[in-house]
Amino acid sequence: MDALAKTLEKKDSRAKGEVGEKPRETTVEFLASLAAVLVTGLFIITFVVQAFEIPSSSMEDTLLIGDHVFVNRETFAPKTRWVEPLIPYRQVRRGDIVVFLHPDPAYAGTYVVKRIIGVPGDRIHLRDGVVYRNGQALNEPYILHDRDDLSDSYRNEFPAVPPNSDPNISPIWESELPQYIENGDLVVPPGHYFGMGDHRGVSLDSRYWGFIPQENIIGRPMFIYWSFETPADEYQKTDMGDRIGFLAHVVLHFFDETRWKRTLKVVR
Repeated sequence: MDALAKTLEKKDSRAKGEVGEKPRETTVEFLASLAAVLVTGLFIITFVVQAFEIPSSSMEDTLLIGDHVFVNRETFAPKTRWVEPLIPYRQVRRGDIVVFLHPDPAYAGTYVVKRIIGVPGDRIHLRDGVVYRNGQALNEPYILHDRDDLSDSYRNEFPAVPPNSDPNISPIWESELPQYIENGDLVVPPGHYFGMGDHRGVSLDSRYWGFIPQENIIGRPMFIYWSFETPADEYQKTDMGDRIGFLAHVVLHFFDETRWKRTLKVVR
């Protein structure tokens, strides 16, 4: 028994010694691990997700001015064979909310967010502000109606009413619009989409500047990571003094003007 106890004691001591002798992570190894994390994060931010701030009220109440969202850049991107098993690629669908580059050359480089109402081949028209797709009136519970104006015939009877040089309409779209109208419907061409804002009474959308080309689509907003009460005209203030002033305002009022209930809200 004594021999057995001594043998076990030696094994226990050797095991403790092995644990104690485990080499510590060197500074070089730590920096290498940190670099790997940073590179992975940079890759995700650059190629997979993109931060985007909602600048206007055209998507209220789904998205508010001052909502900051993460946009999934990969879902609608062209398929890449080496990552296809990892990323659920799919086509843009009716009802999807998408971020895209403005198709009007006058606003080149401007990011816009709208809801997809029509996909290639769909026939679209509005009557009394109600959207009809392929002959069926849409049930759109997400629409905000507080700014509806039924006297705006072009907005509410599209495309039956001619533009009549509305200043909000792109001149290019005004000239191209007639060629896409068939029997009172606007027909969405291949490789393009028809988008509208949820705040239907104020939204400037495909009725005003035309279809959204597939190649202009950046991605789909996933969720709101931060929301801050922001004036409606803040995005128009590009002067450095105005920007610094608003940044100071954010710092001073971060806690009381952040919309905490919207944090991590999924965008639908």
